[in-house]
Amino acid sequence: MTTTKRTSSTRTDRILTRPGSQLAYSVQGSGPVVVSAHGLSMSRASVLAAGTSFIGLSGHGRTVVDYDARGHGASTGRPIPADYTWTTLSEDLLALIDEVSPDAPVDAVGASMGCATILHGAVAAPERFRRLVLVIPPTAWETRAVIASGYELQAKVVEDQGLAAYLELAASYPNPPALSPELRLDADVSEELLPAVFRGAARSDLPSPAEIARIQRPVLILAWVGDPGHPLSTSEKLIALLPDAELHVATSPADVQQWVALVDAFLSRSARGYFLR
Repeated sequence: MTTTKRTSSTRTDRILTRPGSQLAYSVQGSGPVVVSAHGLSMSRASVLAAGTSFIGLSGHGRTVVDYDARGHGASTGRPIPADYTWTTLSEDLLALIDEVSPDAPVDAVGASMGCATILHGAVAAPERFRRLVLVIPPTAWETRAVIASGYELQAKVVEDQGLAAYLELAASYPNPPALSPELRLDADVSEELLPAVFRGAARSDLPSPAEIARIQRPVLILAWVGDPGHPLSTSEKLIALLPDAELHVATSPADVQQWVALVDAFLSRSARGYFLR
């Protein structure tokens, strides 16, 4: 069930009821539907503040559906780690797509956790997608274990010392070269839910390489360098596995500022009739 609130002549804020969550999302623009999914502990608002939002695609003849993952931003959630695994998040994504575009597949743009959500969704229901944009793909497969253990430690910091202590710890790590050194990416998740969110991520991984290789969709990968949580190695492996993919690597903030234009150009190409083998 969806409830609706119009905030301007071009944007509508809505709520989608899901098991254990009320998903907050916005619809802006007109034209083919693009669904945008943010990264772990972020939200629509924090991504926009960081200058890494793809809402600008709504000015290029597209309807952008931008949503907060369960437990993030304005979406509600429960303190249950299983609610935040990438497979559960992909079920939310597919339900949202069914709500906003029941009769046609969509283009999907996702960063980090959002990238993983889209890949799981494309494996489970390929017919619901036209083209995929995978932004800063996270650690996967053999590189996942170290990051997963780090999420468990971060969950303990929040539980034992509070959200402020975690944010102070997170701020001590330098940004990758593609982000301004002064930019702060604070969590937009409540202190009550953040440990469960971290533990859900710790229990998650990308679909298997064999499943990835069967994704017959045009794919654009936007990666950056110098980020252990989003290593270039994951993007390179995805390029090797996916039958129709291209990779762009950002090394500076100026490169990231070109991402909306790159996505616009990619989505403007004619989509061929791809299906999973």
